[in-house]
Amino acid sequence: MNTLTIAWKSIRQRRVASLLTALSVALGVTLMISVLVINGVIDRMFNQTASGYDLIVGPKGSPLQLVLNTVFRVGAPIENLPYRYYTELKNDPRIEEAIPFAIGDVTQKGGFPIVGTIPRYFALEYIPGRHFRINSEGKFLPSTWDSVIGSAVAKQNNWKMGDEFSLIHGSAESGHVHDEKFKIVGILAPTGTPNDRTVFVNLRGFYQVSGHEKPLEEAIRREAAFFGEKVDEEKLKALLKENASHDHHDHSGHGHAHAVPDSQKEVTAILVQMKGDRLRGFATIKFQSELQEGNQAQAVNPIQQITWLMTNIVGNVRTMLIVLTSLIIVVSGVSIFVSIYNSMSDRKREIAIMRALGAGRTAVFTIILSESVLLCLGGGLLGILLGHGLVFVASPIIEARSGLLINPFAFSSVELVLLPILVVLASLVGFIPAMTAYRTDVASTLSD
Repeated sequence: MNTLTIAWKSIRQRRVASLLTALSVALGVTLMISVLVINGVIDRMFNQTASGYDLIVGPKGSPLQLVLNTVFRVGAPIENLPYRYYTELKNDPRIEEAIPFAIGDVTQKGGFPIVGTIPRYFALEYIPGRHFRINSEGKFLPSTWDSVIGSAVAKQNNWKMGDEFSLIHGSAESGHVHDEKFKIVGILAPTGTPNDRTVFVNLRGFYQVSGHEKPLEEAIRREAAFFGEKVDEEKLKALLKENASHDHHDHSGHGHAHAVPDSQKEVTAILVQMKGDRLRGFATIKFQSELQEGNQAQAVNPIQQITWLMTNIVGNVRTMLIVLTSLIIVVSGVSIFVSIYNSMSDRKREIAIMRALGAGRTAVFTIILSESVLLCLGGGLLGILLGHGLVFVASPIIEARSGLLINPFAFSSVELVLLPILVVLASLVGFIPAMTAYRTDVASTLSD
């Protein structure tokens, strides 16, 4: 009978205590596996989603807030930029793509963010190497009152092709419901990004929703102030008089009967891709510094902001959780030590008989140490299975609540070193009980 077989029989003799100590290790490992897997998914999602564009151009303010609001649709916009700024920006010879975003409204059902944008947004990669896919009969915002919805929006609201919905200004509970309705002409395939929980509407229709256009006089004065120009008061009076004679609404239920003047339009942010490959990074930095020197707008590198967020905030939380779960595993190791050490007084006679039958001190030492290793490894393997099982159960719940797609079979490289660490821990906690068995006096124990 080999050493491991004897150790296993000894564990079975104390099956209740052994099961509880192994379970304590398993719970600690379960928590650690869950933290590592979910953190890895979140880290990849944040960094991949933010890497689709070189820069995000928006009003002066918090760079992180601009990225979170534009890319992840979290929080309120900083302010808006004049539409004229967007038209000038997209004509800059250094810029390959400039995609406008108009954000601010939500859906009545679910409170999903509304993004007014152009069809070109869907022709570009949402993360490097991946393009948007849409249902077979779907289209990417061809007409003014068209909308494309994310997979999570369609699932939660049970919306389908041809359904219509209204926009809400403010919160879903107490905001103002607009009269105009948008028609669903496309449903996006799941992307694992905030696009799954977003409703996209044609930018032309977004501007024609009642209340989305800025009052003409205010818009003209703000645009002039933004570009540092002087307002022609006589021309302004003529425009206001002409504007007052127009009937801004028809009776079709879709709002404006004519296009909104560019001066009354605004954009929340602009997604920018620079031209070139070899000098692209240099052009991006130069363009970013140019805007930084002015007082009109800012150009933010989304990767830098997300890296800062993951390092200084999310990273600290992750480290704290890993430390806590590591402490749980250490405490579990201590419980293994207590369990084996307390059993030594009851096993002195058993050990003495083994010695009397020819077992050497080293063999007895190895048997006790093997018990500790088997308990830790058994608990560790069970914890790995439970950890991935927990992620498997939690993934659809997390997807329903946040739109984050989690692969239940995701693997963290840290798992490769987890079992060797448990072996080392088992050797440490099993050393003292093993030494106690090693020093057992055969003659005195049998005589007692």
